[in-house]
Amino acid sequence: MLNTLIVGASGYAGAELVTYVNRHPHMNITALAVSAQSNDAGKPISDLHPQLKGIVDLPLRPMTDVSEFSAGADVVFLATAHEISHDLAPQFLEAGCVVFDLSGAFRVNSDTFYEKYYGFVHQHPELLAQAVYGLAEWNIDALKKASLIAVPGCYPTAAQLALKPLIDAALLDLSQWPIINATSGVSGAGRKAALSNSFCEVSLQPYGLFTHRHQPEIVAHLGAEVIFTPHLGNFPRGILETLTCRLKAGVTHTQVAQTLELAYRDKPLVRLYQNGVPALKNVVGLPFCDIGFAVQGEHLIVVAAEDNLLKGAAAQAVQCANIRFGFAETQSLI
Repeated sequence: MLNTLIVGASGYAGAELVTYVNRHPHMNITALAVSAQSNDAGKPISDLHPQLKGIVDLPLRPMTDVSEFSAGADVVFLATAHEISHDLAPQFLEAGCVVFDLSGAFRVNSDTFYEKYYGFVHQHPELLAQAVYGLAEWNIDALKKASLIAVPGCYPTAAQLALKPLIDAALLDLSQWPIINATSGVSGAGRKAALSNSFCEVSLQPYGLFTHRHQPEIVAHLGAEVIFTPHLGNFPRGILETLTCRLKAGVTHTQVAQTLELAYRDKPLVRLYQNGVPALKNVVGLPFCDIGFAVQGEHLIVVAAEDNLLKGAAAQAVQCANIRFGFAETQSLI
C-alpha cells in the first residue's frame, strides 16, 4: 500500500485527485495539505467539495514544515501553483518520495522557457533534466523509472495526443504550421476567485494570443511549430480543440485512420471516432481523451476533447502513477 500525500487538495484538480486516490486499492491517503496561509486550512475537504461528504472528510492541514508530511509518504501529488511546486518538489524528492507535479514547474527542460513564460529563473536545472514528461500514452518506459513526473498541461495533452502520431508518421506537411483553436471551461483558471473567471463575467473569448505558455510546451514536446490560440468558454469544465493541418501530397483518410489506430489501439484512455467528431458532453466527468477527424484533399481537421480536470490533470496524474508502480493503467479511473 502506497502512503499518498496530496498537496493543494482544496482546488478543483486536487479534489479530483482525492476522489481517485481514495478509491485506489493500492494507495492510502496519509494527509491532505494546503499552504499555511490558505483560508481553507483546517476545514474538512468535504466542506469545500460536498461531493466528498461521507466519503473523504479529512481536514486540509496547513503545511508549515515539509518534513512533517514527507515522513512515511511514498507518493506526493502536487496540485499547486508552479512557484510552489518549484520549491516543494526538491524537498519531497530528497525525502525519497515519488513526486507527480501537476503544475508547469518541470515540464520543459529549458532555463529560458521559465524566465520568458513563467517570470522566474528556475533554480533546479538538474531536476528539469531528470523530470519525465507525463504524457502517459507516449512515455510509458520512462515513467516506469521516474522519481519526478511533470504532468502535462491540459491544453497540451489534447493537442499532443491528436498530433503526435501524425507527426511521428511523417503524414503532415509541417511547412504549414498546424493551427490549434482550443476552448476550455472556467475551471481551468482554478478555484481562486477573480473577476476574470467569474461565471457571470465570462463570455467566449480568445486570450493569450501568441503568448500563452502552453504553446512552447506543445512545441517543445512535439518538435514542431504550431499556432495555438486558447479560448475561455462560459461553461464549467472540459476542453475542445480543433486542429487544422495540411497533409503531405498523397496521404489519404485511410492512412490517417490507420496511424491513429496503431498509436492508440492498446491505450485505454484514448478513444477514437471512426465516424464524426467528439463533443464536450462525451468526456466531461470521464478520464478519456476522445479524437475524431475529417479529410478533404490535402486538408485535415482533427478534433480532440477531454475533461481539463481529469485527462488534463488529475486522471493523467493517477494514470502516470499506475504506470510508475506497475498497476493496471486505468486502476481507480474507470
